[in-house]
Formats: sequence, structure tokens, C-alpha cells
Amino acid sequence: MEHFRNESDLLGTLQVPHNAYYGVQTQRAIDNFKISGQTLSDYPHFIRALAVVKKAAAKTNYELGLLDENLYKMIAETCDELIDGKLHQEFPIDMIQGGAGTSVNMNANEVIANRVLEKLGKEKGDYQFCSPNDHINLSQSTNDAYPTSLKMALLSMNIELVEKLKNIVEAFREKGKEFAPVIKMGRTQLQDAVPMSLGQEFEAYAATLEEDISKLNTNANLFVEVNMGATAIGTGLNAPVGYANLCAKNLSQLTGFQVVSAPNLVEATPDTGAYVIYSSALKRLAVKLSKICNDLRLLSSGPRAGFFEINLPPMQPGSSIMPGKVNPVIPEVVNQVCFKVFGNDLTVTFAAEAGQLQLNVMEPVLSHSIMESMIFLGNAMDTLREKCIVGITANKDACLNMVRNSIGIVTALNPYIGYKNSTEIAKEALETGRSVYDLVLERGILSEERLNEILDPANMLKPHQPM
Repeated sequence: MEHFRNESDLLGTLQVPHNAYYGVQTQRAIDNFKISGQTLSDYPHFIRALAVVKKAAAKTNYELGLLDENLYKMIAETCDELIDGKLHQEFPIDMIQGGAGTSVNMNANEVIANRVLEKLGKEKGDYQFCSPNDHINLSQSTNDAYPTSLKMALLSMNIELVEKLKNIVEAFREKGKEFAPVIKMGRTQLQDAVPMSLGQEFEAYAATLEEDISKLNTNANLFVEVNMGATAIGTGLNAPVGYANLCAKNLSQLTGFQVVSAPNLVEATPDTGAYVIYSSALKRLAVKLSKICNDLRLLSSGPRAGFFEINLPPMQPGSSIMPGKVNPVIPEVVNQVCFKVFGNDLTVTFAAEAGQLQLNVMEPVLSHSIMESMIFLGNAMDTLREKCIVGITANKDACLNMVRNSIGIVTALNPYIGYKNSTEIAKEALETGRSVYDLVLERGILSEERLNEILDPANMLKPHQPM
């Protein structure tokens, strides 16, 4: 039989599991918000960031003479435990909640306070010796501690996401080198265009994704500006003089990020602009990934009635009714992740717009949406790289045959026989099914030797002077 302890708050007394490190306000959040099924414990970066912020706050309060040394050390040790991954199961509240993040802030305050009480040999809930509000939340408000913790979490998560992005860029680049000798037809509007190499196509994928490394890092850098010391609305009520800058300095030392105090704390407290622009960078990356997956599905279509230029690694049987069918399941799942990111970005937009006066109360859904997008994208890029890209092979002969039979190679003849002749040959080739090569020779426009030289696919992969 589970035992309980009684804790009280503004609304009265509530039973809390006896062994729980969280307290009454966390219990109310558990009871009130049964929404997404995703809890704070599912987001360890956020818990660690909360602990870092609480440790920085405690250090600042100690240095300003507001906390005694023994209590400060106890709080700092407990925060280190959370940073190391301990007690994360004590954060059971739903990620989507009302209250502008108060439940998250109080969950952290209560867990830290009760762990300190345990270290002191006191009973959980005996808050006269260490209080969630009077000691752990000293000189703070949810309205500065919550967004600051979120920003520290996103900075850490961005490092991991960028590393995963670098890995997939390198995987595409390696394929670009491997496929450099493979000649194929390029396409615009799904119609034959001009020849290129399969290597150029895959190198282009690497290049377009590589651009987003700097975009993510640049936008994440906006998170180093925090509003600690703002307390409720930015006026700094109940925070001592000098707290904001000193706390930012302590956060920098603890995190390694160049954290600075916002120049206008009243402006910074309701401002969500950094989240909007970072979410847009995630969406940009998702758009590119989804386009690449569309390409991979097209290029591997077939095997008899499609492009069949590349082979994706077979991952599972593709049909319950069609024997032998293997589907491009990895690009498909990445497409779906990207769609989720698009939707999350729209949620961030609405949540940011919904701010009113001195606070934006919609930060919980905003934070959940951004962190979910980052986790999903990171997992998707790892999956695409490991289970698809590295195992792709080229159908060299199929690619070359399409080049030889394509009407698109007539474009290369423009500088030598003129646009009118080229158009007429292309039209006849399309109507009769005959090759451009045969029609040019039949009309006596060019010699066979000259035509072979011009239409050598290798000569059409880069700019050159007409021969």
C-alpha cells in the first residue's frame, strides 16, 4: 500500500506520495494536465537546464549574501545530481500545461528542496529548513527561470542536432565521390533536361544541407540572451541589485555558453522572437530533407516501370498482397517527420503571437514543439544516414541508357547547329521515337566524329567553350 504525506499550498492540503521528491504543486499539475502523455522526464536536456539555472541562481544568491554557505552547497550538489541524470523520474508533469511554465519551475524547486532536506536528515515536505519558494526560487520567478532554462536546453540540443547534420552531410558527400563517374539525365519539371553525373546530384544534397549548419548555429546564438533577474515582469522586484548580470555570468561559467543579461528585461520577459527564428531554421532544414527524400523515392522508383537509377537498401517487405515489392520506407518516414516539423513551426508561430502585455503564457507548447522538432529531426537524420544513404547503389547502365535515348541531349547541339535545327530534331525525335544522334547524322548537319565529340556526356557536365 502506497503511503502519502500531506502538503499544503494556496488552494489547501493535498496528498503527495510519501517517497516522492516532488511536492504539492507538482501533484496538482499531474492531476490537472493529462494532455500529451509526454512528460518533462522525457526531455532530459530540459531537466538538466533547469538544474543549471537553479545552481546559477543559488550561487548568485550566495555571493550576494542571501543564502548561507551550507545551504548553497547542498543546493549546488543536488543540482549536480540532476545534471548527472539522477532523479529525472521525479519530473512526471505533462509538457503541455497552463500556467506559463509555473508547474515546470515548481517541479524543479520541489525536487531540489526535498533532496536537500533528505541530505539534511529532515523529512520530505519539512520546508522550514529548505523551501521550494524561499530558497530554491529565491530572487526568481517562473517568468525568468523557465525561459532561461529553455534557452539553455535548446543551446545544448542544438549542438547535438548540428553534429547529426554534419554526419549526414558527410554521408551524402561520400556518395557524391562514389557516384562521380555515373552519367545520368538531369530533369526539370520531371522532364528530360541535360546530362549530369549522379555524383553531382548527391554532392548537391550535401551542399544544400551543409548551408543549414551555420543557419542553426546563428539562430541558436540568440538564446544566449536571458532575462534572469527580471522576476515577474522585468522590473526585478524581489531580486537584489546586481543579480541579473551576476547570474548571467555564473550561467556562462556553468554552461560554457556566452550568456548575457538582456539589456531590457521588461522587453525580454514576454519576447519569444528567438524561438520563432530558430523554429524557422528547423523548418528550413525539414523542407530540404523532405525534398531530398522525394528525390530518393523517385530515383529508386521501379524496378521495371520507374526511374530505377539508384537502389535503396531493402529494409522490409513492402506489401501484404504483392510478392517481391520493397518500398522506400526510410525516406517515407523522414518525409513524415518533416511534416511534423512544419506543423510544430506553425504552432510556435501561433504560440509566440499569443503573448499578451508583459508575459507570454503559451511558452509550454512552444517549448514542447521546438524540442520535439529537434529530437525528431535528429533521429530522422541518423535513420536516413544509417539505414538508407550509406547503402545506396547506382544502376550505372540504366542511367547511361537514359542519357543516350534522351531528347534532352539536343540542348548540347544548340551552339553548333542553332536553336531552330535543334528544335526540329527534338520534335521529330519525340514524334518518331528515333534518337537525336541518328537524326543529326541523317540530315548531314554534323559528321559522326564531330557529333560524338559534342555529345560525349563527360563534356556536358560543366561549362566549356564551344569546340
